[in-house]
Amino acid sequence: MRGKTVVITGATSGIGEVAAIHLAEQGARIVFTAREKERAQVTLEKLRRANPASGHAVHFCDLSQLSEMRRTAEEIGDEPAIDVLINNAGALFNSRLETKDGLEKSFALNHMSYFVLTKLLLPKLKAGARIINTASDAHHRAKIDFDDLQSKKGYSGFAIYSKSKLCNILFSRELARRIAGTGVTANVLHPGFVATRFGDQSGGMFSALVRVAKPIGAISPEEGAKTIIYLASSPDVARTSGEYFYKCAPATPSAEARNDRDAKKLWQVSTEIAESVTA
Repeated sequence: MRGKTVVITGATSGIGEVAAIHLAEQGARIVFTAREKERAQVTLEKLRRANPASGHAVHFCDLSQLSEMRRTAEEIGDEPAIDVLINNAGALFNSRLETKDGLEKSFALNHMSYFVLTKLLLPKLKAGARIINTASDAHHRAKIDFDDLQSKKGYSGFAIYSKSKLCNILFSRELARRIAGTGVTANVLHPGFVATRFGDQSGGMFSALVRVAKPIGAISPEEGAKTIIYLASSPDVARTSGEYFYKCAPATPSAEARNDRDAKKLWQVSTEIAESVTA
């Protein structure tokens, strides 16, 4: 990874921060996004200790807002080239929240930020570059409803989160199809049930459940980050694209996640949403 530039979202805690630090230790320069300046500074210091020679950089933004997604992509687009793009930011919201763009917040943050950033940064991804998207095994519980992508008919935090993770896999599938032959690869992963900050601030019963479950069955962030690090750096997957990974190995996602027609439709709808809001 020496001399390579890695762009990563969701890098100020959990598996994102662990992955960023390990890749920096391998010689990579890390460019990451953050919402909170204090947390970003802590991460930046850790990256500098891991690799003092590289000019690591942070871009502040709220990736649930389409205008922020576009602005951040434009700023990161000033990079000469990007070797690895890791879309890792995400959250679960126990109550339905709507962004100023009129989008349900989990859909906006967990899916649209992946979609918008990736599309806008593609010209900066040179041959041999890798795109890595963090999904979840929770997608197995989800089905996509194109008539209610903004979850207005009913809302359950975990169910909507699961749907957004299904979107991650469908997006990765269609992305891999579209970039085939360019030398750029795209893969998606399930990190496992990890003991991170995820879910702690979601509120309601879900937060209570995850706080109880984490000490019992969760793996460490170091363990959860292994598949991200593997996909970003291993020569074994340099040409692998369009796969879903778990524990550093290809796995089989749900039947809904393998639906190419839904993958193409989600791409089309996401494009229309991005263009209509930012027009």
